[in-house]
Amino acid sequence: MMPALAAQRRGWRCLYRLYLRCQAAQFSRVCHGWQGSMKCGSLSHILPCSRLPVQSLSHVRVYTSDGQKKGPVPGPEGAVHKPGTARDTSSAGQKPLLLQEPIQVKVKAVLKKREYGPKYTQNNFITGVRAINEFCLKSSDLEQLRKIRRRSPHDDTEAFTVFLRSDVEAKSLEVWGSPEALARERKRRKEAEIEYRENLFRNQKLLKEYKDFLGDTKPRSSTAGMLLKGPGKVVMVAICINGLNFFFKLLAWVYTGSASMFSEAIHSLADTCNQALLALGISQSARTPDPSHPYGFTNMRYIASLISGVGIFMMGAGLSWYHGIIGLLHPQPMESLLWAYCILAGSLVSEGATLLVAINEIRRSARAKGLSFYQYVRLSRDPSTNVVLLEDAAAVLGVTLAATCMGLTSLTGNPYYDSLGSLGVGTLLGAVSAFLIYTNTEALLGRSINPEQLQRLTELLECDPVVRAIHDVKATDMGLSKVRFKAEVDFDGRVVTRSYLEKQDIEQLLQEIQQVKTLEELEAFMLKHGENIIDTLGAEVDRLEKELKQRNPDVRHVDLEIL
Repeated sequence: MMPALAAQRRGWRCLYRLYLRCQAAQFSRVCHGWQGSMKCGSLSHILPCSRLPVQSLSHVRVYTSDGQKKGPVPGPEGAVHKPGTARDTSSAGQKPLLLQEPIQVKVKAVLKKREYGPKYTQNNFITGVRAINEFCLKSSDLEQLRKIRRRSPHDDTEAFTVFLRSDVEAKSLEVWGSPEALARERKRRKEAEIEYRENLFRNQKLLKEYKDFLGDTKPRSSTAGMLLKGPGKVVMVAICINGLNFFFKLLAWVYTGSASMFSEAIHSLADTCNQALLALGISQSARTPDPSHPYGFTNMRYIASLISGVGIFMMGAGLSWYHGIIGLLHPQPMESLLWAYCILAGSLVSEGATLLVAINEIRRSARAKGLSFYQYVRLSRDPSTNVVLLEDAAAVLGVTLAATCMGLTSLTGNPYYDSLGSLGVGTLLGAVSAFLIYTNTEALLGRSINPEQLQRLTELLECDPVVRAIHDVKATDMGLSKVRFKAEVDFDGRVVTRSYLEKQDIEQLLQEIQQVKTLEELEAFMLKHGENIIDTLGAEVDRLEKELKQRNPDVRHVDLEIL
């Protein structure tokens, strides 16, 4: 029995040693077969004898993110091994079979996600004008509220006063008593506003009070001043001369019955009407921008020029072609052409004088913009002056063509030459009208600026250290030397943060960092400086927009979108 019992014990001891080696290998590789069912610290699940000296291989301790020890983790059997117990005493005299360092598990601390609801948005800011209009308050009501100075979005002011929306809402409820009363007042004011718009001339007193509240605004250029200088002066001179030419040409046609003279009379009438339309467009383009038209009315000049081109085609070219075709189909003898020649000579002189005025104005404007005469006309930089230039050039050529055809008719006695002259004048007017329609349509569609100018604007942004890259660049010519620039900018957050730190007391900032001990203090610290860094980014955007406008006076509106 004894040898058999000793052999059995040696077999169990070998099996136990094999088990320990397998458990040590589980930390570096995956075990297969029956070894995978063994549990660390015990063989009671597969061995018939539970009295074997089993020793725990490892202890698992859990640490938080601040380094504090939380204690050992219970084993599979629910018991926690503590030093100094009977279990340790029983095995104190034995040599440890395997030594291993305790496993430390680091628990990641995560800031609780905050749900932002309507209550949080009550901390938004609102301007005084919006508070008065939307919450039906008076300026005296706002004087009792908290005032906050913020960075201004306007170029002419660095900072302006805003109010907390929650304070404004509370004040409106205090003034009106309930949300229902406030809603009724809003409805009443909306109806009054509609009535005010329908009866604008009967509400001059309210308009004056509204202007007094807004304060001094930018004075609007007077219509008379716009029509007495630059393109307006050219248009007014052309109206006077073409009106006189139409009157005298009409008398000459009535006296002679010449088809060419009739075409010239219609030509002068069309020029007079079109230039009156141009004068209206110039006066409307000087209007101050309003909420319905935030970018102003500068395109009114292009609209007037476009309608002028259509009018020249329909009224001038159409009637000239019609009268020339009638003359070819039903030729009529003409009376003495002496008076017609005299009137055409006078028209040639007057139209030539107007043409010289338009040429001088375009040369002066083209020189100021650094463009050639042809480029300035082709790009339709000043549509009103271009219309006068082309109409007068066509008038001079038309007078010359009409005089030539009338002379051939007088010499040969053949009235067909006169009718051909009328068709030639109509064709000339049609070509002028087609050019005006094309150039003004291109301007109204929003064409891009010159590639060289766009490249200069792009390089100015890319050379700034705060900009990493720019994308989706668009620069649109809004007319009358006004450019709208838009780009998506990838800002360098490190440069923006460094710009913010340069304006801070680093020693004080370091002390604030050292005082941060809890998650709540860390959150408050990050929120404070995060908002300041966002304000710094907004200031950098304002700086870039200001530099673009200073170095390129044509750029009036800049939209930089942050990627």
